[in-house]
Amino acid sequence: MADYKTITLRQDGPRAVLTFNRPEVLNALNTQLILETLDAVRGLPPETRVLVLRGAGEKAFAAGADLEEMQRRTPWNEIDFGPRRELARRLETSPFPTVAAISGFALGGGLELALACHLRIGTRTAVLGLPETRLGILPANGGTARLTRLVGRGRALKMIMLAERVNAEEAERLGLLDWVVAPEDFDAEIEKLAGRLAALAPISTRAVIDTVNRSADMTVDHAIDYEHRWFQICLGSADKKEGVQAFLDKRPPAFGQNNGQNGF
Repeated sequence: MADYKTITLRQDGPRAVLTFNRPEVLNALNTQLILETLDAVRGLPPETRVLVLRGAGEKAFAAGADLEEMQRRTPWNEIDFGPRRELARRLETSPFPTVAAISGFALGGGLELALACHLRIGTRTAVLGLPETRLGILPANGGTARLTRLVGRGRALKMIMLAERVNAEEAERLGLLDWVVAPEDFDAEIEKLAGRLAALAPISTRAVIDTVNRSADMTVDHAIDYEHRWFQICLGSADKKEGVQAFLDKRPPAFGQNNGQNGF
């Protein structure tokens, strides 16, 4: 495993946990952290079925971009935007579930990475926001696009223009957080959720992620056609055979164990 300086990566069978490890600056996202995270995500082994992102310490998931580095960024060096964008897209289009586990601050670029994940769980201490307008800039790694799709145009405009921060209760009401748990239960709940997700049928999980991602840009008829193609693929998979047989046998299914990790 690579010797990372700004992140840690723990692989436990099908579960991967990647931790932003710059607690002294509230896990602020500098270029090295982005590149190391991207390298780690690219290199996850094929048996991975769930990836959890979290921040070191209890104060922050990631409190936005590293402002010392931001001070040196110009229109010309920002041409190299690729790694940030690729990381967010990989989280969003991953064939297995990606989960942002948020304790404390998830601001700016930190929230943008969380928005790219499929699911978000937070503690009651979570604070979410896109404060870029206070710096004379705007969210530029999917913040405006993904937030708008999640909470609607008016709420996104209000939150972004006014650099508004929302607490965990409001974030759950808006759909920014899918679960809110007590801080003392956070680690146990993350493990429980990761276990549930890792036990899902790999092919149907991939199908659900792909169809949900693509359906927003399709007409309803086209979206239904697309999901039906995935349904046909699932019908021919080992996971479907195992799932149906397990139901008939009145036992829990064991997906992906007989014919390869991908479920075929």
